[in-house]
Amino acid sequence: MKAKFPLVILAAATTALVVTQCAPFKKKSATVMAPKHNLQSQGLTAPSGTQLSYSHANVTGPYIAITFDDGPHASLTPRLLDILAARNIKATFYVVGDRVRMYPAITRKIAAGGHEFGNHTWTHPMRPSTWADAPLRSEIQRTHDVILANSGAAPLSYRPPGGSVSPHQKQWLFNDFGYPTILWAVDPNDWKRPGAAVVTQRILSATKPGHIVLAHDIHPGTIEAMPATLDGLLARGFRFVTISQLIGMGGTPGHVAVVTDPKQLTLSFGPGSF
Repeated sequence: MKAKFPLVILAAATTALVVTQCAPFKKKSATVMAPKHNLQSQGLTAPSGTQLSYSHANVTGPYIAITFDDGPHASLTPRLLDILAARNIKATFYVVGDRVRMYPAITRKIAAGGHEFGNHTWTHPMRPSTWADAPLRSEIQRTHDVILANSGAAPLSYRPPGGSVSPHQKQWLFNDFGYPTILWAVDPNDWKRPGAAVVTQRILSATKPGHIVLAHDIHPGTIEAMPATLDGLLARGFRFVTISQLIGMGGTPGHVAVVTDPKQLTLSFGPGSF
């Protein structure tokens, strides 16, 4: 099946290509059908040895990715977006589909800020690793569709609620949606609400280059912690990138090529690729 939108190939290194789906911005009133990311239908499959999951990336330089789960939140996510914008920081938001449905304007604001979306299921179920394929695929497809319909931007990766994912699920998530599964290297346990100062201290003490940092934009203490946390990371020389940028990094920045027919692609997967 031919994708509705062109594929953008980012050559992060000479041996690795990163494939992402690009779409123009659409207003909420527009009818937008989510493109299927079924690699098998395009004649593409994940080769043996392809990395399907990341908690960190091997990078040359002080690059990190900060991620926010479980939103959008009616009041906290807009506050967070202002904090990020003031520092010109781009983050990745692992949004819950039902909350995107409730807060389409905030979803559009995330996209307008240049941030990246990840798929965090429709209902945030507990222990999704135990789910059968069909109901979990339905949750993920619905979330993909609602993010795209309300923002014009497709989610580029998947984060399992609670980090609960099976090897089998990682494989079909990649094959069917093009999603790598994203976990984390730094977890401040902000969901336990330890207080803003503790959240900041935990992130600052644990973060290293290439790390993926987990946080939640649905807890007031986390948002209160962000100015000091982000300023502290910047003061230590860290540079913020999105998840797709982080895991696509290699030795030499590459070029961007637009391809309209994915069946014509010959893909080479190597270290650091999706």
